[in-house]
Amino acid sequence: MSAVAAMANNTIADLLVCDQLGVGVPGRPLLATVHTQFVPGRVTAILGPNGAGKSTLLAMLSGQRAPCSGHVWMGGQPVSGKGTQALARQRAVLPQDTAVAFDFTVQEVVEMGRFPHRQQPSRQEARIVTAAMEATGVAHLAGRSINTLSGGERARSHLARALAQIWEPQPNGPAGATRWLLLDEPTAALDLAHQHHTLALVRRWAVEQGVGVVAVLHDLNLALRYAHDSLLLAPGLAGPRGVQATAHLLTPDTIAQVWGVRSTPVQAADGVPQYLVAAQ
Repeated sequence: MSAVAAMANNTIADLLVCDQLGVGVPGRPLLATVHTQFVPGRVTAILGPNGAGKSTLLAMLSGQRAPCSGHVWMGGQPVSGKGTQALARQRAVLPQDTAVAFDFTVQEVVEMGRFPHRQQPSRQEARIVTAAMEATGVAHLAGRSINTLSGGERARSHLARALAQIWEPQPNGPAGATRWLLLDEPTAALDLAHQHHTLALVRRWAVEQGVGVVAVLHDLNLALRYAHDSLLLAPGLAGPRGVQATAHLLTPDTIAQVWGVRSTPVQAADGVPQYLVAAQ
């Protein structure tokens, strides 16, 4: 299904909407204007070179940073108008920096993901934290201090926290209570196997549970394999940015223009398009 068809199958209350969103830092020129919609049940990658505003945009989508102009709408309501707890029950964020100041165990960190649900706990509450750790492959680290882990183990532990936070649909939730998983470079600290495991996991969550996944990625081949759609941020691109099908967006000409590298298209054994990349 194309991104356009997927949008047609959802109401505006299901979508995460950027309405002429000004991406940038106050007092400096805008990096981009984004006017588009993110669709539940799909993985959307935010792509672009360093400094293009990818992490800034993700922070605006999550409500952690105010836009320079325009608005972000989630569930038919402005993100800025949602209460902290209501927002936390609807979207989970995995930041780039996963350092923890205190000496919590992995299990305690994952349990923090359930804090927004303390007033209305799930019937499966006792199982959710363990299941989230099992899904990301850190259950055997449950009793370890998170500050003693490798960067990759720590990243997977925080992914388990994010999954635990939105593990189930909200009971008796309001209309438009689509769950969103917002990931900032989730594969940066991971080895090859865990990169694929992580993105395959979140893609399954999107497709099977209807969760909307938005992830900042740098690896174009990972985006081609796991992201249904992509949004490209780059200096020199004219007009408001919009979401497109990943395979349609990432052409050799676009890759050369944006990243300044040569790319040769190939096809993996399973038919997924990939690129061999070299300096120009």
